[in-house]
Amino acid sequence: MEYRLLGHSGLKVSALSFGAATFGGSTEFFRAWGQTGASEASRLVDICLEAGINLFDVADVYSDGLAEEVLGEAIKGKRNQLLVSTKATYRLGNGINDVGSSRWHILNAVDASLKRLKIDHIDIYHMHEVDSFTPIEETLDTLNGLVQAGKIRYIACSNYSGWHLMKSLAISERYGWARYVAQQSYYSLVGREFEWELMPLGLDQKVGTLVWSPLGWGRLTGKIRRGQPIPEGSRLPLTAQNGPPVPDEHLYKVVDVLDEIAKETGRSVPQIALNWVLHRPTVSSVIIGARNEEQLKQNLVTADFKLTDEQVARLDAASEVTPIYPYWHQRQFTERNTPPV
Repeated sequence: MEYRLLGHSGLKVSALSFGAATFGGSTEFFRAWGQTGASEASRLVDICLEAGINLFDVADVYSDGLAEEVLGEAIKGKRNQLLVSTKATYRLGNGINDVGSSRWHILNAVDASLKRLKIDHIDIYHMHEVDSFTPIEETLDTLNGLVQAGKIRYIACSNYSGWHLMKSLAISERYGWARYVAQQSYYSLVGREFEWELMPLGLDQKVGTLVWSPLGWGRLTGKIRRGQPIPEGSRLPLTAQNGPPVPDEHLYKVVDVLDEIAKETGRSVPQIALNWVLHRPTVSSVIIGARNEEQLKQNLVTADFKLTDEQVARLDAASEVTPIYPYWHQRQFTERNTPPV
């Protein structure tokens, strides 16, 4: 397993990390992802540790806190071998303030996550979403206090726009507070908008990337192809409205090339798709999930090979889309402005 620095920090994380969104399954939405209980979760954690994975990612809102509880049970006795990443911002509770990135909510959310996970500190703590009501200074001051108190080691954000992340970094620098060392972002062969602004920002400001849904919300599993019905057991029918939109024809165009390269390499479609993401700029770790041992072992193979430059170029061409303004205009100024990839 390769280990990479997490942004502008001294923390090394495994190139592949494990996402525990499949743990628990206490709501209809998350049951579509998986319903892994404590004993099976413990086995999956062991397999990850044996393969060299040291980062396990979860969020308080996954299965209304049950995913954190299951992960906490699964890592019991193994805490010194791994890093735990969790998040808060989304609503968890019925109270008027049980949502957002306010000081009130963050302080309560951190204590609740520590209790559910049965640990005394969180290694990487994310703001899960932009809260446009709470002053950024309030959020960052609170997170900095938690770092100083030892409850959090590093802070990160997720699903931020470029300007919001840049403003947050500037405020942290102004006051000497802990800064976001990473952004957890959606990035896949069928969702490359990350390259337009967030990736260049990450390169410029040394912000690492933890990639979520690298298989395009389950579309690049190798089971979805042109002219075929969505297979039974797919989470797409129940969750598509909450995930990234992907036009069917664009998906099929990418899958056609994935199929070609899978045949050339003897690898599976998801292994090829994951490997492509793994070697993109700013990527510190790619979060993989699994409903069972077999899925996990198949995904772990992703770290064992590298695509050729020619194969990467074919995937780039198949997955390219015209950027929105101002990015399409900026790309015309090739003399002094080039994309990060």
